[in-house]
Amino acid sequence: MLSLPKKVTIIEVGPRDGLQNEKQLVTTEDKLQFIAGLQLAGVEEMELTSFVSPKWVPQMGDSKEIVTETKKAGRQFVLTPNERGINAAREAGADALAVFVGVSDSFNKKNINKSTAESMEALKPLILQLKEDDVFIRACISTAFYCPFEGAIKPEDTISLCRQFVDWGVDELSVADTIGMANPAESYGLFHQLIETFPGTLITAHFHDTRKMALANIFAALQAGVDRFDTSAGGLGGCPFAPGATGNVATEDVVNMLHRMDIRTGIDLEELYKAIDKIEPHVSNPINTGMYTLYKNRA
Repeated sequence: MLSLPKKVTIIEVGPRDGLQNEKQLVTTEDKLQFIAGLQLAGVEEMELTSFVSPKWVPQMGDSKEIVTETKKAGRQFVLTPNERGINAAREAGADALAVFVGVSDSFNKKNINKSTAESMEALKPLILQLKEDDVFIRACISTAFYCPFEGAIKPEDTISLCRQFVDWGVDELSVADTIGMANPAESYGLFHQLIETFPGTLITAHFHDTRKMALANIFAALQAGVDRFDTSAGGLGGCPFAPGATGNVATEDVVNMLHRMDIRTGIDLEELYKAIDKIEPHVSNPINTGMYTLYKNRA
């Protein structure tokens, strides 16, 4: 007998992960309309923005405005890569922060010019202090399955990194197939181990659809007991180290699959399409995910 959760939480990452690498600058007002549309569709958890240097990520230069102008509805994350970002996010009123580290040293150095161990050493006192202040912390684990430089990542290495975060009291682990190379057997295996090893921690799966296996990997993770998934409306976003990558798995495709399996998400697909309509004119590439394309052809 197939055992699947009755309800799944979707964490929408489009406004941050989806737009951060967008070359065409999206205005603050257009981002806010996109976010409001996602909230209207029933999205309760969302990555809003990232507190990084506008010099390096110009698209996220309006992070303070995004936080202060967004209607408070559910849990809203902001990405904070360092102490400066954490302080700026807290000053803006953010109360749910996300930090990130790659299991792969090579990937981590390419991203932030630090080894994995150096990143963890810098994050530890910050996380411990934030937990004393009762701030919700989400740890994003990059290259949990494969690295573009080192190849396959050993599951025990991913679990070891996750254990450090859990020991420091983080609330959630978002475990990512960063370059979209995982297969369903690997998805089931790693997430089954994570759920068994860290029963008191929220476990979230984050898949990219580079090789068109994201939905299959999500189904495998569901069977392993995962009931939280990062997705991006319109499939926006992607990994800069995976040429031709099609980005994050599309929220609308995941929600459609879950609903057809009688798994509740609380998200209204019709309103979700309208939210994507709001952002599509402001991104460089046309949005052609499965369900959104059907919606556009129907209209």
